[in-house]
Amino acid sequence: MKLNKSKKDKDLYYYFNVKNEKLWCYRYRYYDALGKRKEKSKQGFKTENEAYRALLEVKTDILNGEVKRVENSNLTVSEWLDIWYETHKNDWKISTRRQRESAIRLQIKPLLGKYKLEKLEKTTYKRDFINELLKKYKPTTVHLIHRIFKIAINSAVDDEIIPRNRFNKITIELNRKNDNFFTALELKKFLVNCEKLLTTTNYTLILLLAHTGLRKGEALGLQWKDINFDKRTLTVERTRDHKGVRTPKTKNSYRTILIDEAFIKQLETYRTWCKQTMLSFGRHLKDDAFVFISYQKGTPISESLLEHTMNKIVQRTRCKRITPHGLRHTHATILISQRIPVKVISDRLGNTPQMILDIYGHSFKDLEEESVQAFENALNM
Repeated sequence: MKLNKSKKDKDLYYYFNVKNEKLWCYRYRYYDALGKRKEKSKQGFKTENEAYRALLEVKTDILNGEVKRVENSNLTVSEWLDIWYETHKNDWKISTRRQRESAIRLQIKPLLGKYKLEKLEKTTYKRDFINELLKKYKPTTVHLIHRIFKIAINSAVDDEIIPRNRFNKITIELNRKNDNFFTALELKKFLVNCEKLLTTTNYTLILLLAHTGLRKGEALGLQWKDINFDKRTLTVERTRDHKGVRTPKTKNSYRTILIDEAFIKQLETYRTWCKQTMLSFGRHLKDDAFVFISYQKGTPISESLLEHTMNKIVQRTRCKRITPHGLRHTHATILISQRIPVKVISDRLGNTPQMILDIYGHSFKDLEEESVQAFENALNM
């Protein structure tokens, strides 16, 4: 293919394709951050001005030091996701790694993989990705996949491959009609039934989840050395589930929180029971023993037992059905209703303030409406 120089710019050319159509291209040589000679080229422009604008954009980026952006302008979403996953996968917990690998492989790549990372814009993203996902999945699932994609895009911004994340302000409307939490009155009724119907271990575990907002894995990972009865504190240092024992979910998950007096008394009663139970099996209760044990064997209980226990209460009473994680939501929403500051709630739950606002935004919206009404009432007194 013979290239003919344009009079407009020395790096601009025109040529004729096999159909004898006149097309335009550019070839621009520059030096990268390491001083190596590179060339950026693109062809197929139908007009000289179109090619010239694209060339000026490349030159401007390089003059502004955005060499990475130029070098990766043809990078597809699929290619970037592969780079991102392989680079950071060892930094993530096994559960997070599996979740993100699955979302990339099954949802993100099939719908967005072919698009150029630099060119993908909000309208296309909402039309071809979010709207398509909502046809197959619940809004909560789509919200999770959307959050994973935003994390990957933020990483591309950090690497200076793209200038900004265009998708941060896109929100997924979640159906809040059947929220997975109790009101304070519903929780009180639920706990009364739990005390009547459950074993000491199961009742104490559910009481813990309700009074602290711990994740179930954090609760199952608690050891007696993590509880300070004198200071009335509890420290989260590990999580435990069917995959084993490992470190907490995030850095924010490492935390020490206060426990109320009523629950401390329940823990003291429960510890006495644990000592007696372990002695019946010819063993002593040690500080590094897991808190929640089976009365049948004296061994740590499994996470499936908690699900079974919650279902048991629902079946035997008229209590609303929620999941074990719903007790964490219950703890958060009750604190919000009492106007506890977001930072205090996030520290207690092991989240960031932004995550609390994202997850419980509807509760804060209710408070905002209450505050407007309260202000109006004050003026009318």
